[in-house]
Amino acid sequence: MNRSLEDARRTLEAQPFSKLLGADLVSYSPEEIELHVPLTDQLKQQHGFAHGGVVSYAADNALTFAAGAVLGPAIVTSEYKINYVRPAIGERLIARASVVYAGKTQAVCRCDLFAVSDGQEVLCAVAQGTIAVLRSSIS
Repeated sequence: MNRSLEDARRTLEAQPFSKLLGADLVSYSPEEIELHVPLTDQLKQQHGFAHGGVVSYAADNALTFAAGAVLGPAIVTSEYKINYVRPAIGERLIARASVVYAGKTQAVCRCDLFAVSDGQEVLCAVAQGTIAVLRSSIS
């Protein structure tokens, strides 16, 4: 699939929820994608960590963009699993995802999520998911 970073950013911009969170697609290639989310106070839970739903959003979207780089844009998440390994504390969340395996109708992808504080990246979660090609007729 030969989509550009600009094409992928247009897709991200078309997602109202991604805009609400301030997500930015920083890199996009068949090898790896990188998605950033600023960790504003509105995205934190009562202990000051990024809310788990925000971390989960970043994983899901990064997994899907990684698959889209090889399967094309007509895709949806079939399933994913996330392991939170430590609280996401910092100014920004980085999700880096890549394709582990791609077939004709689905791709299995992996995503590592990092919280960035004072320029230091700290692993906060790991996710894996299956992304499926959207069929032309959905029932």
